[in-house]
Amino acid sequence: MNELRKLSTKEKALQINLTEDIYGSFAEIGAGQEVAANFFKAGGASGTIAKTMSAYDMSFSDAIYGFSERYVSEPRLMKMVQKEYRLLLERLPHRAENTKFFAFANTVEALNYERTNQPHGWIGVRFQNRPGGAYNECIIHVKMHDNDAILQQHALGVVGVNLIFACFFIHDVDEFLGSLLDELAQGRIEIDMFKISGPDFEHADNRLMSLKLVKNGMTSAAMFGSDGNVLQPSEALYKKNVLMLRGRFRPVTHVNVDMLLTARRQFKKEPDVDRDKIVVLTELTLADLRSDGEIDEEDFLNRVDIICSLGQNVMISNYQRYYRLVDYLSGITRGKKIGIILGIYNLQRVFDESYYTDLRGGVLEAFGTLFGNNITIYVYPSYKPDSNDLYTLQNFELPENLKGLLHYLLDNSKLMDVKGADISHLRIISDNVLAMIKSGQQGWEHMVPRKVSAAIKAKCLFDYPCSTDNESENNQGVESFKDNNTA
Repeated sequence: MNELRKLSTKEKALQINLTEDIYGSFAEIGAGQEVAANFFKAGGASGTIAKTMSAYDMSFSDAIYGFSERYVSEPRLMKMVQKEYRLLLERLPHRAENTKFFAFANTVEALNYERTNQPHGWIGVRFQNRPGGAYNECIIHVKMHDNDAILQQHALGVVGVNLIFACFFIHDVDEFLGSLLDELAQGRIEIDMFKISGPDFEHADNRLMSLKLVKNGMTSAAMFGSDGNVLQPSEALYKKNVLMLRGRFRPVTHVNVDMLLTARRQFKKEPDVDRDKIVVLTELTLADLRSDGEIDEEDFLNRVDIICSLGQNVMISNYQRYYRLVDYLSGITRGKKIGIILGIYNLQRVFDESYYTDLRGGVLEAFGTLFGNNITIYVYPSYKPDSNDLYTLQNFELPENLKGLLHYLLDNSKLMDVKGADISHLRIISDNVLAMIKSGQQGWEHMVPRKVSAAIKAKCLFDYPCSTDNESENNQGVESFKDNNTA
């Protein structure tokens, strides 16, 4: 059977307008009233629109919604959505029995006249799926990449119509997410945060939606906190000192723990690091998630459950090369210190010139970004193969033509050995631990934090054969990444 034709933006707006029980208000700030305009142009808008407004002046806006430190932010959006929805219920009680109310809002920074800013915006809807029912809520953050303000306004209007239509007519959350960029060419709009909640979407896991944003090419990076709540990276990392560890975390081992704790102790002592503005990230790339074939969503959630339970923020990215990841983070942190934690053998791959043949400047072009201002890579040691000799930056092996570059990076503190590493853990190899877990072999429990081993056994994670030993989770004596000032 042929796939049904997707509705155009005008057809979606018209269908909403002609659905008699959908009624609500629009509050739009920063890029015109482009979403509401689509409903007016489609015809029959009087059946849908109770009110449209746009309080551009800050004093007017504050008088309506209260003061906000940042006007293009999620807190500002939520004030708008909450107030407009409350007013619908207060002023239209006579419609409540037969109406599915909604309040749509956006607060946007469009392209300025000098074209020197990063246009972005917050968009949200609070809506009922049945008259008199409890409300659901969907919040997204967008980046607009058109190089013309009028084109950006048009794209914003399309996304807004798609979002409202999905709220009322699409109940499968994957289809909901995929429909948001209907009628928009790839690259015009980036969605880097998606959050949906409410009684009709209790089955939705927003962490999984973050993965799908990256997997489906809607953004290159998404993020959620240690509590599992999704975060917008530009807001969560804005002017923060960021320390990041990339890994497969399948499973988290004592090595991962020690890499984070020792590097963080060192990072906090750097003169250009504000101890109160440090964000530690564990990063999973699509490449690592696909290393065993197609991405297994259950396996992904298992990994992040454990990482989050240990107090860590998680980023999912499609930046396989480190210099692209650093370029992304640098644009957010605005000159603040960034630290990347690498194992010594991963550093060897970073120096491999064959990775940069597609760049005109080769390894120098990549390193110009990777080791830019306020970037330091902290290198965790290992043992040399079949040896008890430690492998560190002090005996790092490179081709002769790259040794001068290495010395430059060392002399300028762009590369630093991690100090105080616990060498008793250096024989732990995550692939070996995983193989032991799958086979039910004894001894792997001593290679991972106690909370990790308890979770693996209790939830049968990573193909652990629970039938042979179905221990309950033991949270006593839990080891955690969570920072304390004695770490």
